[in-house]
Amino acid sequence: MTNMQTSRILTLFVALMLSLSVSAGWNPNKSAKMDKAAKEAIAEFKKKDPSIKTFFDKAYAYVVFPSVGKGGIGIGGSYGKGAVYRKGKMVGFASLTQGSIGFQFGGQVFRELIFFKDKAAFDRFKSDNVEFSAKASAVAADVGAAATADYSDGVAVFTMAKAGLMYEAAIGGQSFRFTPLK
Repeated sequence: MTNMQTSRILTLFVALMLSLSVSAGWNPNKSAKMDKAAKEAIAEFKKKDPSIKTFFDKAYAYVVFPSVGKGGIGIGGSYGKGAVYRKGKMVGFASLTQGSIGFQFGGQVFRELIFFKDKAAFDRFKSDNVEFSAKASAVAADVGAAATADYSDGVAVFTMAKAGLMYEAAIGGQSFRFTPLK
């Protein structure tokens, strides 16, 4: 088998695994559990960097991914579920799927916050057409990091490692799916 064939098989495998995890048993009735996990993640971000409070106060809306799993060997992927908030009130759920290719090895779990500056940015997110590389625009949460961070195209992204180790020099992007509360 050639390297190209191996690469294609691995790509299909990662895509299949990600699609299975996306469709497997998301139960919107568990909003209280997701809301609790999201609020715990918010508390951790605020504890790590108190200046992030400004983003919570001024953002039009935001999404919190309390736990995103990521892994890769050459080809990688990530998946996480989160809660979407508008004016501090949970208005829906979100899923994050990421694929990447390049030099990478390992696995990690991280938290992610995405702030939307205005209605237009939030509407793009809700349309399920949002794809961007958080690697290029994400700010690692640390003391004072949010004080100098700014929006890029109406979006600001913050991440915080929870566990694991990932060596990575890869390209990829994240895509999102929004499900409103019923």
